[in-house]
Amino acid sequence: MLLSAEEIALLEARKKTHFLNPSAIRLNKSLGDAVGLKNIGVHLITVQPGDYSTEYHHHHFEEECIYVISGQGVARIGEENHSIGAGDFIGFPTNGIAHAMQATGKVPLVCLVMGQRLLQDVTDYPTLQKRLYRHNGKWNLVAYAHIDHIRR
Repeated sequence: MLLSAEEIALLEARKKTHFLNPSAIRLNKSLGDAVGLKNIGVHLITVQPGDYSTEYHHHHFEEECIYVISGQGVARIGEENHSIGAGDFIGFPTNGIAHAMQATGKVPLVCLVMGQRLLQDVTDYPTLQKRLYRHNGKWNLVAYAHIDHIRR
């Protein structure tokens, strides 16, 4: 399906605050939902200066990627910080490295964010020492300290 530039401009942007980080606030237009995509999420996000896009995290099963359309920011990838701007692309393969972005310029950071929509995923939030288990629409969050590691 075609979603024209005019239709994208008219799409309502939903304000989303990450459930683990009140400083991770973005305006989100779900382009994928608008055209009926079920297995991949495609989002046009806008992050105001000083805000983060999400909590620092990594997925065990889902891949995701980001294309910066405009604005400036810092991408924390692992323990390194990288300046990002228009035209930059960042990819996070399965079981990848932890990451997050912060808008740092004087204007909003605008990105196209894409990722898989698997029925199951495990997401780690290393700074918070928490793990999210997602299965068929149900979410379970557990502290690392409460995870039993079983040797087989």
